[in-house]
Amino acid sequence: MAETFIDLHLPQQKLYNNNNNNKKQDAVLFPLILSINPGKITTLSDFIDAIKSHKPWLESRLHHAGAILFRGFPVSSAPDFNDVVEAFGFEELPYVGGAAPRSNVVGRVFTANESPPDQKIPFHHEMAQVPKFPSKLFFFCEVEPKTGGETPIVLSHIIYERMKEKHPEFVQQLEEHGLIYTRVLGEDDNPASPIGRGWKSTFLTNDKSVAEERAAKLGMKLEWLEDGVKTIMGPIPAVKFDESRQRKVWFNSMVAAYTGWEDERNDPRKAVTFGDGRPLPEDIVYDCLKILEEESVAIPWKKGDVLLIDNWAVLHSRRSFDPPRRVLASLCK
Repeated sequence: MAETFIDLHLPQQKLYNNNNNNKKQDAVLFPLILSINPGKITTLSDFIDAIKSHKPWLESRLHHAGAILFRGFPVSSAPDFNDVVEAFGFEELPYVGGAAPRSNVVGRVFTANESPPDQKIPFHHEMAQVPKFPSKLFFFCEVEPKTGGETPIVLSHIIYERMKEKHPEFVQQLEEHGLIYTRVLGEDDNPASPIGRGWKSTFLTNDKSVAEERAAKLGMKLEWLEDGVKTIMGPIPAVKFDESRQRKVWFNSMVAAYTGWEDERNDPRKAVTFGDGRPLPEDIVYDCLKILEEESVAIPWKKGDVLLIDNWAVLHSRRSFDPPRRVLASLCK
């Protein structure tokens, strides 16, 4: 496939061994970076044709690496990005139950989390706090940041292995009890908060009874308050088994909730607990954050970049930035 796509190497990439042995063929560069062969792809329609004709190969490489950054391709606008997403043929996942404030841009394309630029968004698997989560995510850089604003990514099975090695009793408790996530939502969106999605846009309705039905389908309990609603999700697993790769993954939003679910309605320390209601040990949560940072890869965005993430394999976050920055997203079943 090298005649169409070229592997690119950047200093930020990390080399991991995929199968706990030292065979060179099992080593994987994370993330995979694919660039353009100028003789083969010159227009957006060339890129779309190449995606369609190489889809099994691209999916196999995604499965092996966990994430692919497409750099240097002719993608310049939200409609272009929508066409790229459509070319892969993955089914769209409606954004029901997620915490981030987002708005629809075009077709299947949304803004990424619109929380203020001075705020970091901690590591998480997309929508790990609800049972129906996307299997794949696309991000697109329409306007590259002045400074900062990277979307660091990290391999989830590596985090599980390091946490199990360092904190075996804690991981055993997590595997036994899972986690409960609690969040208080206002009626309308609060763009100043990283978790500022109001209940009306969370459940895509103005009707409380419809919201209750949709919450129940997610396995979520609602407690109505004077000016909003408390959502209680769980207990749900904090560690999952990735069947396709035959390994355990750190599939949760524990660090994100404990360190980032904070606004005038929410205390992050109460936002996530063990599944039996006990508080989490703060020192271990912050040690997990440290491990996430150590293992992560942060490649500065360039205009036109498209990042495809396997949500089963990879956690992502967002660094603070100096505007302007516009990164768009699309979620797939």
